Amino acid sequence: MPVLTPQPRIRRSNTSASRLRAAAPLAASALLLVALTGCAADAGTDSTAKPTAGASAPATAVPSATPTATPTPTATGTPVSLDCAEILTPDDVYAFNPNYGTNPDFAPTGAAEAAVTYSGVACGWLNQTSGDTFEVSVAQPNDELKTVLIDQALSGGKAVPTYGTTPIEGFFAPSTGTAQVFTGIYWVTVSSADMTEPGDAQTLVAAVLSHLG
Repeated sequence: MPVLTPQPRIRRSNTSASRLRAAAPLAASALLLVALTGCAADAGTDSTAKPTAGASAPATAVPSATPTATPTPTATGTPVSLDCAEILTPDDVYAFNPNYGTNPDFAPTGAAEAAVTYSGVACGWLNQTSGDTFEVSVAQPNDELKTVLIDQALSGGKAVPTYGTTPIEGFFAPSTGTAQVFTGIYWVTVSSADMTEPGDAQTLVAAVLSHLG
């Protein structure tokens, strides 16, 4: 009868179980790490400051234009380039009175002096026999000055239509023996103590105007 040899009992190794038990904590740790990583990522995403539109700068007020004061026109005159021989030629003076010649000691007075103040020209003549004198002036006033001068001429004298037609305006003041004539451009004065009527200056006024054009 054969003798049965007892087979060794195979003992199952607990290695697999041990490995499973060892892997479990590692898996749990891995899952925890993933979870923490996800939280960290989310937290990072949430903590990232989103750019916001900067506060708008307050609108700068544009200063309104300051009104410029309109300068008041000044009464003045334009320089006259004529000389005495052009205002009254020797023939003009001779036709008026042959005894008159240039006055070497002439100094303008009255209206003639005012004309020089406004860049005009004044000239004087002397009667070589009697010593009588007359003076003539020509100025070129601007509109403001012309208005003032006409008002003064009218207040101190009377209008004389015989000195010329429109636009010429003539005036004569018996108190000073002064004739004043305003053309479109010029202001002409003729004055003498011997002139008492408008007609006394008529010849000289006409001669001067003829040279002014």
